[in-house]
Amino acid sequence: MAFAFPAYHHPDFDQPSLKNAPDARWETVEKDGVAPEEFHSTSMYPEYFKINGRWNLAEERRMDSCVVLEDDGHLSVVESRNLKKGQRVILGRTEHGQDGIYMHCNGFTQDSETLEDQFVFRQGRSRETSYAKDYDRLVELLRHEKDHGNIVWVMGPAFAFDDGARKAMQALIDNGYCHALFAGNALATHDMEGDVFHTGLGQDIYTKEVTYNGHYNHLHVINLVRKAGSVKNFIEQNNISTGIMSALVRNKVPFVLAGSIRDDGPLPDVIPNVYEAQDAMRAHTCEATTVIALATQLHTIATGNMTPSYQVVGGKVRPVYFYVVDISEFAVNKLKDRGSLSATGVVTNIQDFIVNTKRNLIDGGEANG
Repeated sequence: MAFAFPAYHHPDFDQPSLKNAPDARWETVEKDGVAPEEFHSTSMYPEYFKINGRWNLAEERRMDSCVVLEDDGHLSVVESRNLKKGQRVILGRTEHGQDGIYMHCNGFTQDSETLEDQFVFRQGRSRETSYAKDYDRLVELLRHEKDHGNIVWVMGPAFAFDDGARKAMQALIDNGYCHALFAGNALATHDMEGDVFHTGLGQDIYTKEVTYNGHYNHLHVINLVRKAGSVKNFIEQNNISTGIMSALVRNKVPFVLAGSIRDDGPLPDVIPNVYEAQDAMRAHTCEATTVIALATQLHTIATGNMTPSYQVVGGKVRPVYFYVVDISEFAVNKLKDRGSLSATGVVTNIQDFIVNTKRNLIDGGEANG
């Protein structure tokens, strides 16, 4: 059965408050990277702007950015640091039509989803939450998105420390369930350490035995990759056929490795400038229809802030799905605390999560089993 998306309901622009609303105001940028006073800052929800008497949806989206009215009438969403002198930036700090701006938070909400009771138990995500339905729905979603969407994975280094998790993620990539991957220096380094030494930080990734001088292993791998010039060169020159990075290279799946102040090395593919890394990530979040973030709080929040709650595909508005998986309840619920898009949280061991997801998608297991 085909995956069914919730229907999107456009605002009723015939209601008096929107029909009689003024056109949105704009002001020209006077200096690169500096927005005009009273600039409008975007959310991750659909936002409409009244231009020449007509309400227009800004099809691009990310949080905390400016809206630029282009010469052809198109609305571009641009980070303030990327504004250029002469661009026309939308002004206004209201969101219900008063300034010609309307934020539509409930476009995908079904009537049956409206909760009347204010006092209810277990609204947050915890170890006690039932996730059977979430697993079933995720499997259905990924089967649809494989050929009809864009799946972005955001991964912490914990994957690389488990042999089964590495193999499961490799299988998902090889079978088309990954269209882009975000990570840091550590995930890529320890994954390739697993290829060369079968260790993660010197510990065997299956038996968990500590190897002699194993604390050198990841540093040795970084040195080898830097000598090769890139992750791709290293993998191809050494005929590496296992692991996450190998699968990405082999299947020509793009990856973004964002740098950190604590990185060893780093690998030559790591982007050390945080804003360049953010721009590289946003190039993929602009296309993402499903995001799955696992065991990496900082990368998860960064990706959440760049990811819209919707995409316009073939002229139709569809939701963007965002999953956060972590053993920590705090990490799972943090994205909501920051005002980012509504994410589905799963509190569990991420190695078990990825192995079960692979079994259900590729091996034909029961999703909630």
